[in-house]
Amino acid sequence: MCDHCGHVETIPAADAPRRARALGELDLAQGLRDDLPDEATAEVRTTRCPNCGSVVEFQGASHATECPFCATPVVIDTGSQRRLKPQAVVPFQLTEAQARDRLTGWLGGLWFAPNRLLEFTRKGRAMAGIYVPYWTFDADSASRYSGERGDYYYTTEWVTVEVNGRTERRQQQVRHTRWTSVSGRVARAFDDVLILASTSIPPHLGNALSNWDLSALAPYSPDYLAGFQAEGYTVPLSDGHSRARDWMGRVIAEDVRRDIGGDEQRITDIDSTFRAETFKHILLPIWMAAYKYNGRSYQFLVNGQTGEVRGERPYSIWKITLAILAVAAIVGVAFYLNDQGMLNR
Repeated sequence: MCDHCGHVETIPAADAPRRARALGELDLAQGLRDDLPDEATAEVRTTRCPNCGSVVEFQGASHATECPFCATPVVIDTGSQRRLKPQAVVPFQLTEAQARDRLTGWLGGLWFAPNRLLEFTRKGRAMAGIYVPYWTFDADSASRYSGERGDYYYTTEWVTVEVNGRTERRQQQVRHTRWTSVSGRVARAFDDVLILASTSIPPHLGNALSNWDLSALAPYSPDYLAGFQAEGYTVPLSDGHSRARDWMGRVIAEDVRRDIGGDEQRITDIDSTFRAETFKHILLPIWMAAYKYNGRSYQFLVNGQTGEVRGERPYSIWKITLAILAVAAIVGVAFYLNDQGMLNR
Protein backbone atom coordinates (compact mmCIF):
# COMPACT_ATOMS: atom_id res chain seq x y z
CA MET A 1 0.00 0.00 0.00
CA CYS A 2 1.25 3.46 -0.90
CA ASP A 3 1.77 5.50 2.27
CA HIS A 4 0.83 8.70 0.45
CA CYS A 5 -2.26 7.92 -1.64
CA GLY A 6 -3.45 4.62 -0.14
CA HIS A 7 -3.29 2.74 -3.46
CA VAL A 8 -3.22 -1.03 -2.91
CA GLU A 9 -1.43 -3.28 -5.36
CA THR A 10 -1.67 -7.06 -5.18
CA ILE A 11 1.58 -9.00 -5.18
CA PRO A 12 1.19 -11.76 -7.79
CA ALA A 13 1.66 -15.31 -6.53
CA ALA A 14 4.82 -17.06 -7.71
CA ASP A 15 4.46 -19.90 -10.18
CA ALA A 16 5.49 -23.42 -9.20
CA PRO A 17 9.01 -23.39 -10.75
CA ARG A 18 9.93 -20.07 -9.13
CA ARG A 19 8.52 -21.20 -5.80
CA ALA A 20 10.53 -24.44 -5.97
CA ARG A 21 13.73 -22.51 -6.72
CA ALA A 22 13.15 -19.97 -3.98
CA LEU A 23 12.30 -22.49 -1.28
CA GLY A 24 15.05 -24.92 -2.24
CA GLU A 25 17.78 -25.67 0.27
CA LEU A 26 21.32 -24.32 -0.12
CA ASP A 27 24.36 -26.49 0.52
CA LEU A 28 25.74 -25.64 3.95
CA ALA A 29 29.36 -26.51 3.17
CA GLN A 30 29.31 -24.18 0.17
CA GLY A 31 27.74 -21.43 2.25
CA LEU A 32 30.38 -21.73 4.97
CA ARG A 33 33.10 -21.59 2.28
CA ASP A 34 31.43 -18.52 0.75
CA ASP A 35 31.24 -20.52 -2.47
CA LEU A 36 27.55 -20.24 -3.37
CA PRO A 37 26.30 -19.41 -6.87
CA ASP A 38 25.98 -15.72 -7.74
CA GLU A 39 22.19 -15.91 -7.74
CA ALA A 40 22.26 -16.71 -4.01
CA THR A 41 23.76 -13.31 -3.19
CA ALA A 42 22.88 -9.71 -3.99
CA GLU A 43 24.29 -6.21 -3.68
CA VAL A 44 22.47 -4.65 -0.74
CA ARG A 45 22.51 -1.07 0.54
CA THR A 46 22.84 -1.27 4.30
CA THR A 47 24.10 0.77 7.22
CA ARG A 48 24.81 -0.13 10.82
CA CYS A 49 22.91 1.77 13.48
CA PRO A 50 25.45 3.77 15.52
CA ASN A 51 23.38 3.28 18.69
CA CYS A 52 22.26 -0.38 18.84
CA GLY A 53 24.36 -1.97 16.07
CA SER A 54 21.49 -3.34 13.97
CA VAL A 55 22.00 -3.57 10.21
CA VAL A 56 19.28 -1.57 8.47
CA GLU A 57 18.58 -2.32 4.82
CA PHE A 58 17.46 0.44 2.45
CA GLN A 59 14.90 -0.12 -0.28
CA GLY A 60 14.34 1.85 -3.48
CA ALA A 61 15.77 5.37 -3.58
CA SER A 62 15.65 5.93 0.19
CA HIS A 63 18.86 7.22 1.76
CA ALA A 64 17.73 7.96 5.32
CA THR A 65 15.41 6.30 7.77
CA GLU A 66 14.91 5.55 11.46
CA CYS A 67 16.34 2.48 13.16
CA PRO A 68 13.34 0.23 13.87
CA PHE A 69 14.92 -1.06 17.09
CA CYS A 70 15.96 2.14 18.89
CA ALA A 71 14.49 5.00 16.74
CA THR A 72 17.94 6.47 16.02
CA PRO A 73 18.08 8.38 12.68
CA VAL A 74 20.37 6.56 10.25
CA VAL A 75 21.73 7.55 6.85
CA ILE A 76 23.00 5.06 4.30
CA ASP A 77 26.74 4.59 3.97
CA THR A 78 28.38 5.12 0.63
CA GLY A 79 28.32 2.11 -1.64
CA SER A 80 26.88 -1.34 -1.00
CA GLN A 81 27.99 -4.81 -0.02
CA ARG A 82 27.32 -8.32 -1.29
CA ARG A 83 25.36 -10.47 1.11
CA LEU A 84 23.30 -13.63 1.06
CA LYS A 85 19.89 -12.56 -0.11
CA PRO A 86 16.68 -13.74 1.53
CA GLN A 87 15.17 -16.70 -0.30
CA ALA A 88 11.70 -16.49 1.15
CA VAL A 89 9.46 -14.42 3.37
CA VAL A 90 6.38 -15.02 5.50
CA PRO A 91 4.16 -12.01 4.67
CA PHE A 92 2.51 -9.98 7.42
CA GLN A 93 -0.95 -11.31 8.26
CA LEU A 94 -1.75 -8.90 11.13
CA THR A 95 -2.26 -5.18 10.64
CA GLU A 96 -0.68 -2.75 13.06
CA ALA A 97 -4.06 -2.18 14.75
CA GLN A 98 -4.53 -5.92 15.24
CA ALA A 99 -1.01 -6.27 16.63
CA ARG A 100 -1.63 -3.40 19.05
CA ASP A 101 -4.84 -5.07 20.24
CA ARG A 102 -2.92 -8.30 20.91
CA LEU A 103 -0.23 -6.40 22.81
CA THR A 104 -2.79 -4.44 24.85
CA GLY A 105 -4.56 -7.67 25.81
CA TRP A 106 -1.27 -9.27 26.82
CA LEU A 107 -0.21 -6.28 28.89
CA GLY A 108 -3.63 -6.14 30.55
CA GLY A 109 -3.09 -9.62 31.95
CA LEU A 110 0.20 -8.76 33.65
CA TRP A 111 0.25 -8.45 37.42
CA PHE A 112 1.86 -5.35 38.92
CA ALA A 113 2.38 -3.66 35.54
CA PRO A 114 2.73 0.16 35.67
CA ASN A 115 -0.44 2.02 34.66
CA ARG A 116 1.59 4.04 32.19
CA LEU A 117 2.41 0.84 30.34
CA LEU A 118 -1.23 0.32 29.31
CA GLU A 119 -1.58 4.03 28.54
CA PHE A 120 1.41 3.61 26.23
CA THR A 121 -0.56 1.23 23.97
CA ARG A 122 -3.94 2.93 24.34
CA LYS A 123 -2.54 6.22 23.08
CA GLY A 124 -2.13 4.58 19.71
CA ARG A 125 1.62 4.90 19.45
CA ALA A 126 2.67 3.26 16.21
CA MET A 127 4.36 -0.13 16.30
CA ALA A 128 7.18 -0.85 13.88
CA GLY A 129 6.63 -3.60 11.32
CA ILE A 130 9.96 -5.32 10.73
CA TYR A 131 11.03 -8.27 8.62
CA VAL A 132 13.55 -9.99 10.88
CA PRO A 133 16.24 -12.33 9.46
CA TYR A 134 16.38 -16.00 10.43
CA TRP A 135 18.40 -19.01 9.31
CA THR A 136 16.86 -22.46 8.91
CA PHE A 137 18.97 -25.62 8.96
CA ASP A 138 18.31 -29.20 7.83
CA ALA A 139 20.46 -32.23 8.65
CA ASP A 140 20.37 -36.01 8.97
CA SER A 141 22.07 -37.15 12.18
CA ALA A 142 23.34 -40.50 13.41
CA SER A 143 24.65 -40.82 16.97
CA ARG A 144 26.43 -43.49 18.99
CA TYR A 145 26.19 -43.24 22.75
CA SER A 146 27.34 -44.87 25.96
CA GLY A 147 26.04 -44.44 29.48
CA GLU A 148 24.14 -46.11 32.29
CA ARG A 149 20.53 -47.09 32.88
CA GLY A 150 19.12 -46.75 36.37
CA ASP A 151 16.22 -48.97 37.48
CA TYR A 152 14.52 -48.48 40.82
CA TYR A 153 14.01 -51.35 43.26
CA TYR A 154 12.75 -51.36 46.83
CA THR A 155 13.68 -53.16 50.03
CA THR A 156 11.89 -53.33 53.35
CA GLU A 157 14.06 -52.00 56.16
CA TRP A 158 13.70 -51.15 59.85
CA VAL A 159 14.08 -47.44 60.52
CA THR A 160 13.87 -45.28 63.63
CA VAL A 161 11.34 -42.44 63.48
CA GLU A 162 10.05 -39.87 65.97
CA VAL A 163 6.30 -39.78 66.65
CA ASN A 164 4.82 -37.24 69.08
CA GLY A 165 8.18 -36.71 70.74
CA ARG A 166 8.90 -40.42 71.14
CA THR A 167 11.14 -42.63 69.01
CA GLU A 168 9.91 -45.93 67.68
CA ARG A 169 11.03 -48.60 65.19
CA ARG A 170 8.96 -49.36 62.14
CA GLN A 171 9.31 -51.00 58.73
CA GLN A 172 9.59 -48.83 55.64
CA GLN A 173 10.07 -49.26 51.90
CA VAL A 174 13.44 -47.82 50.85
CA ARG A 175 14.18 -47.03 47.22
CA HIS A 176 17.49 -47.98 45.58
CA THR A 177 18.83 -47.61 42.03
CA ARG A 178 20.44 -50.46 40.12
CA TRP A 179 22.82 -49.09 37.45
CA THR A 180 23.63 -51.00 34.25
CA SER A 181 26.12 -50.00 31.54
CA VAL A 182 24.45 -49.41 28.16
CA SER A 183 25.36 -48.31 24.64
CA GLY A 184 23.43 -47.86 21.44
CA ARG A 185 22.58 -45.74 18.42
CA VAL A 186 19.91 -43.15 17.62
CA ALA A 187 19.14 -41.26 14.42
CA ARG A 188 17.06 -38.18 13.67
CA ALA A 189 16.34 -36.02 10.62
CA PHE A 190 16.14 -32.29 11.43
CA ASP A 191 14.00 -30.04 9.24
CA ASP A 192 13.93 -26.23 9.34
CA VAL A 193 15.68 -25.68 12.67
CA LEU A 194 14.98 -21.97 13.12
CA ILE A 195 17.79 -19.70 14.35
CA LEU A 196 17.43 -15.96 14.92
CA ALA A 197 19.94 -14.11 12.70
CA SER A 198 19.56 -10.75 14.46
CA THR A 199 21.53 -9.39 17.40
CA SER A 200 19.18 -6.42 17.80
CA ILE A 201 16.39 -8.52 19.32
CA PRO A 202 17.07 -10.21 22.67
CA PRO A 203 17.51 -13.94 21.86
CA HIS A 204 15.14 -15.01 24.66
CA LEU A 205 12.38 -13.00 22.95
CA GLY A 206 13.16 -13.72 19.30
CA ASN A 207 13.56 -17.45 19.93
CA ALA A 208 10.41 -17.52 22.07
CA LEU A 209 8.31 -16.63 19.01
CA SER A 210 8.10 -20.28 18.11
CA ASN A 211 4.76 -21.06 16.49
CA TRP A 212 5.64 -19.97 12.96
CA ASP A 213 3.89 -21.70 10.06
CA LEU A 214 6.75 -21.97 7.56
CA SER A 215 4.43 -23.60 5.02
CA ALA A 216 3.31 -20.01 4.33
CA LEU A 217 6.77 -19.02 3.06
CA ALA A 218 6.60 -17.16 -0.26
CA PRO A 219 9.49 -16.51 -2.66
CA TYR A 220 11.21 -13.30 -1.64
CA SER A 221 10.21 -10.13 -3.45
CA PRO A 222 11.05 -6.52 -2.49
CA ASP A 223 7.33 -5.79 -2.95
CA TYR A 224 6.64 -7.48 0.41
CA LEU A 225 8.82 -4.87 2.13
CA ALA A 226 6.67 -1.91 1.01
CA GLY A 227 5.56 -0.06 4.14
CA PHE A 228 7.83 -2.14 6.38
CA GLN A 229 11.49 -2.23 7.31
CA ALA A 230 13.93 -5.09 6.96
CA GLU A 231 16.99 -5.87 9.00
CA GLY A 232 20.05 -7.49 7.50
CA TYR A 233 21.45 -10.53 9.27
CA THR A 234 24.00 -9.74 11.99
CA VAL A 235 24.50 -13.37 13.07
CA PRO A 236 26.85 -14.89 10.43
CA LEU A 237 25.94 -18.21 8.84
CA SER A 238 28.75 -19.98 10.74
CA ASP A 239 27.49 -18.71 14.11
CA GLY A 240 23.91 -19.61 13.19
CA HIS A 241 25.07 -23.12 12.29
CA SER A 242 26.86 -23.48 15.64
CA ARG A 243 23.69 -22.48 17.49
CA ALA A 244 21.65 -24.92 15.41
CA ARG A 245 24.11 -27.73 16.24
CA ASP A 246 23.78 -26.90 19.94
CA TRP A 247 19.98 -27.13 19.67
CA MET A 248 20.21 -30.39 17.74
CA GLY A 249 22.58 -31.75 20.38
CA ARG A 250 20.01 -31.15 23.11
CA VAL A 251 17.34 -32.93 21.07
CA ILE A 252 19.68 -35.87 20.41
CA ALA A 253 20.44 -36.11 24.15
CA GLU A 254 16.71 -36.45 24.85
CA ASP A 255 16.51 -39.15 22.16
CA VAL A 256 19.35 -40.98 23.89
CA ARG A 257 17.61 -40.79 27.27
CA ARG A 258 14.45 -42.26 25.79
CA ASP A 259 16.48 -45.00 24.09
CA ILE A 260 18.26 -45.88 27.33
CA GLY A 261 14.96 -46.10 29.17
CA GLY A 262 14.68 -47.06 32.83
CA ASP A 263 13.91 -44.67 35.67
CA GLU A 264 17.10 -42.61 35.43
CA GLN A 265 19.81 -42.19 32.83
CA ARG A 266 23.46 -41.20 32.88
CA ILE A 267 24.99 -40.23 29.54
CA THR A 268 28.74 -40.76 29.35
CA ASP A 269 29.36 -39.89 25.70
CA ILE A 270 27.49 -39.03 22.49
CA ASP A 271 29.31 -39.12 19.17
CA SER A 272 27.16 -37.60 16.41
CA THR A 273 27.73 -37.31 12.69
CA PHE A 274 25.74 -35.05 10.40
CA ARG A 275 25.14 -35.35 6.68
CA ALA A 276 23.02 -33.70 3.99
CA GLU A 277 23.31 -30.36 5.80
CA THR A 278 21.52 -27.48 4.10
CA PHE A 279 20.20 -24.04 5.03
CA LYS A 280 17.92 -21.18 3.99
CA HIS A 281 17.92 -17.46 4.72
CA ILE A 282 14.38 -16.19 5.35
CA LEU A 283 12.56 -13.13 6.70
CA LEU A 284 9.78 -13.38 9.28
CA PRO A 285 7.29 -10.61 10.17
CA ILE A 286 7.38 -9.03 13.63
CA TRP A 287 5.54 -6.02 15.03
CA MET A 288 7.73 -4.34 17.60
CA ALA A 289 7.28 -1.71 20.33
CA ALA A 290 9.69 -0.34 22.91
CA TYR A 291 8.77 1.24 26.24
CA LYS A 292 11.06 3.13 28.63
CA TYR A 293 10.39 2.87 32.37
CA ASN A 294 12.65 4.09 35.18
CA GLY A 295 15.49 4.64 32.73
CA ARG A 296 15.37 1.15 31.23
CA SER A 297 14.03 0.19 27.80
CA TYR A 298 11.64 -2.79 27.44
CA GLN A 299 10.87 -4.48 24.12
CA PHE A 300 7.62 -6.13 23.06
CA LEU A 301 7.28 -8.40 20.03
CA VAL A 302 4.12 -9.52 18.27
CA ASN A 303 4.30 -12.35 15.74
CA GLY A 304 3.08 -10.72 12.53
CA GLN A 305 1.69 -14.05 11.31
CA THR A 306 -0.04 -15.52 14.38
CA GLY A 307 -0.36 -12.69 16.92
CA GLU A 308 1.74 -14.43 19.58
CA VAL A 309 3.16 -11.86 22.05
CA ARG A 310 6.48 -11.89 23.86
CA GLY A 311 8.02 -9.12 25.89
CA GLU A 312 10.13 -7.86 28.74
CA ARG A 313 7.84 -6.56 31.44
CA PRO A 314 8.51 -3.86 34.04
CA TYR A 315 7.06 -4.04 37.55
CA SER A 316 5.40 -1.20 39.44
CA ILE A 317 7.09 -0.93 42.84
CA TRP A 318 4.10 1.01 44.13
CA LYS A 319 1.64 -1.73 43.19
CA ILE A 320 3.83 -4.41 44.76
CA THR A 321 4.20 -2.35 47.95
CA LEU A 322 0.44 -1.77 48.17
CA ALA A 323 -0.20 -5.49 47.61
CA ILE A 324 2.22 -6.42 50.41
CA LEU A 325 0.62 -3.89 52.76
CA ALA A 326 -2.85 -5.22 51.89
CA VAL A 327 -1.80 -8.82 52.59
CA ALA A 328 -0.15 -7.73 55.84
CA ALA A 329 -3.32 -5.93 56.87
CA ILE A 330 -5.48 -8.98 56.14
CA VAL A 331 -3.13 -11.24 58.11
CA GLY A 332 -3.11 -8.76 60.99
CA VAL A 333 -6.91 -8.66 61.11
CA ALA A 334 -7.06 -12.47 61.02
CA PHE A 335 -4.66 -12.75 63.97
CA TYR A 336 -6.61 -10.10 65.87
CA LEU A 337 -9.92 -11.88 65.34
CA ASN A 338 -8.32 -15.17 66.34
CA ASP A 339 -6.92 -13.62 69.53
CA GLN A 340 -10.32 -12.12 70.36
CA GLY A 341 -11.90 -15.52 69.95
CA MET A 342 -9.33 -17.08 72.27
CA LEU A 343 -9.94 -14.33 74.89
CA ASN A 344 -13.69 -14.83 74.73
CA ARG A 345 -13.25 -18.56 75.34
